Amino acid sequence: MSRGRAAGLERPAERPGHRRERTDLAAAFRWTARLGLHEAVANHFSLAVDDGTRFLINPSQVHFSCVTASSLLLLDAADPGAPDRPDAPDPTAWGLHGAVHRRCPHARCVMHVHSMFATVLSALADSSLPPIDQNTATFYGRVVIDAQFGGLAFAAEGERCAALLADPKKKVMIMGNHGVLVLGNSVGDAFNRLYYFERAAETYVRALQTGRPLRVLPHDIAEKTARELEDYPGQAEAHLAAIRRILERENSDYAS
Repeated sequence: MSRGRAAGLERPAERPGHRRERTDLAAAFRWTARLGLHEAVANHFSLAVDDGTRFLINPSQVHFSCVTASSLLLLDAADPGAPDRPDAPDPTAWGLHGAVHRRCPHARCVMHVHSMFATVLSALADSSLPPIDQNTATFYGRVVIDAQFGGLAFAAEGERCAALLADPKKKVMIMGNHGVLVLGNSVGDAFNRLYYFERAAETYVRALQTGRPLRVLPHDIAEKTARELEDYPGQAEAHLAAIRRILERENSDYAS
């Protein structure tokens, strides 16, 4: 028996670090699956931790509805050996998210999905999102459109995409022919933005389907609305907190 340990007693396994960050991110995975914004076992969310290049990300080929706090990988974007680990991340996850966390320190949380309406928007010859209601106005002048899709987001493509995100004011990238990538200061901030971008894209696509002329907001009103929503207090945090309460009420194992 080792010194200082009573017979028959073992110290419980330590939980992985960054507990709050892990549970927030796991809750976002579960809710994204519930809303149907994910795609099979593809797509990835990541969250920078500490003040360096380390980040949490979902394990390779795991459905969003099965992600738990303890299953999240902790990687270092500055470590070229990360793809060779026994529990290596998906190569496209490493290519895209690793590049963003290396190049963009303002991108604390990075969420990439192929959600239906954002992907439809990304497939249009003109992927811009005009301000036709409050949700679409949220993103007025705050979106990067990448029209140069270069295939799966392996290392070179990930670096190319990350280079387009230098402006910290633009926290959404419409990835032409590929979906959407959303940045945030926290899990709640990124997830709230992802949720509302998908809603905004749906409003626009459904409005186009009517074939009738659009009532587009003038520049000054669209910009005013976007700024007001940027300064709206506490919504993103409240949104994520509500999601966590629902999951806990349902006895979800997301935090395990």
